[in-house]
Amino acid sequence: MSEPKRPLPNLHDPDTRPFWLATREKVITYQQCNACGTVVFYPRGHCTGCLDGQLVWKDSAGIGTVYTYSVVRQSYHPFFRGLVPYAVAWVDLDEGPRLISNIVGIEDPLRDLSIGMRVRVRWEEHDELSIPLFEPAAS
Repeated sequence: MSEPKRPLPNLHDPDTRPFWLATREKVITYQQCNACGTVVFYPRGHCTGCLDGQLVWKDSAGIGTVYTYSVVRQSYHPFFRGLVPYAVAWVDLDEGPRLISNIVGIEDPLRDLSIGMRVRVRWEEHDELSIPLFEPAAS
């Protein structure tokens, strides 16, 4: 029996495709509005601040802070079932975007994770893209 596979994003969505293609090179990208300066994430075709369509792509260093998190203790998806308990967190990247991901590289998410913890990206490679996960940043 084969190992269960992580569900992967759709590479054909026109708004998110550039983000996922950048992950091939292990780069987290986000958008910023040329008109008003609003940082936009998740990727989309218009600014959430002024509704302008002049968004530019920028690269993140992949370092941020845990804004909040939840510990998943039960999962029905075959891939995630073997990972419980695991942490799902909102991470505030230093450049401004807030994204949701898993926190990895910790033994016990109930003990080893806290709001405000500094984290850095760690990549999970797949054939067509990489998934940005986060681990505690070196102090």
